[in-house]
Amino acid sequence: MNSFLSLIKRDLVLAYRGRGEAFNSLIFFGLVILLFPIGISASEKLLAEIAPGLIWIAALLATMVSLDNLFKEDFQDGTLEQWAVSPHSLISFAWARLLSHWIITSVPLIIIAPLFALSLNLPPEAIGVLILSLLLGTPLLTFIGGIGVALTTGLKKSSMLLPLLVLPFYIPVLIFGASAVDVAADGWSAAGQLYILAGLFVLGITLAPFAVATSLKVSVSQ
Repeated sequence: MNSFLSLIKRDLVLAYRGRGEAFNSLIFFGLVILLFPIGISASEKLLAEIAPGLIWIAALLATMVSLDNLFKEDFQDGTLEQWAVSPHSLISFAWARLLSHWIITSVPLIIIAPLFALSLNLPPEAIGVLILSLLLGTPLLTFIGGIGVALTTGLKKSSMLLPLLVLPFYIPVLIFGASAVDVAADGWSAAGQLYILAGLFVLGITLAPFAVATSLKVSVSQ
């Protein structure tokens, strides 16, 4: 537990020192949402209709952009290899890195998302569902993406391979996340979609660290 907390603290301190790099995904998220209406139409009705899907697509792409360096620096400086041969569990290392990455990249995104939602004329009653769906869905995006990153960490050219690996597994999260906000905006209950997201969330955060740890061992041994 001490090593787990130390890893999270280290990552947060490094993220604070390199604040510009840590906010790249947030800037990307905002640019996608702000530029999209310019490319189509500024109609308030149209923006309100596409807001749930647009916000979720922007969150998915922002998460994917931030994943590339998740384990790369640890692999290059030998930290990953030291963890693999140390008595500490590689699963706890994976857990700590994934959790700290989510805190650094996705929590600011969740905080700022309601402002972008209001700018897209999303009904105020759907804002709570939007926040809850992002709280359940963005950890899934990070943890699932972490498996793909772990598999491609040892490869020199993995930037194009990673989206091909993780996008098929992102689609259910995108569907239920956007659908929950959409039905809430129409005045219906989003309980069904949120329950499914919650179930996927539990499965993802429980099983993904084991898959990440196994994939990292394979990458280190190559």
